[in-house]
Amino acid sequence: MENPVNEVVCHNESDTSCRKSHHPEPVKKNLTTRLNRIEGQIRGIKGMIDKDVYCDDIITQLSAIQSALNSVAKILLEGHLKGCVVDRLSEGDEEVLDELVVTIQKLMKK
Repeated sequence: MENPVNEVVCHNESDTSCRKSHHPEPVKKNLTTRLNRIEGQIRGIKGMIDKDVYCDDIITQLSAIQSALNSVAKILLEGHLKGCVVDRLSEGDEEVLDELVVTIQKLMKK
């Protein structure tokens, strides 16, 4: 049986490629809007570099992008905590706590 290109085949429930989040449509729209804005900012920085814009001005724009990415991460983390983590804990899956610690450590490296 052939699979469509974007279909994920799940062999068992512990396979992390099978997990999906379930964001409400308004949250998805918010995240997409923010990421589109960030994408535009990155294109703008590329243009600034091509035009030899003063380094400090580029660094200021990079800082704004980092802040915007942190906002996206906060929204995703909140949804993850209130949705995925709560659901998995209620199913008795305490492994999610170890996963969450690693995720938070990754976010704090930045």
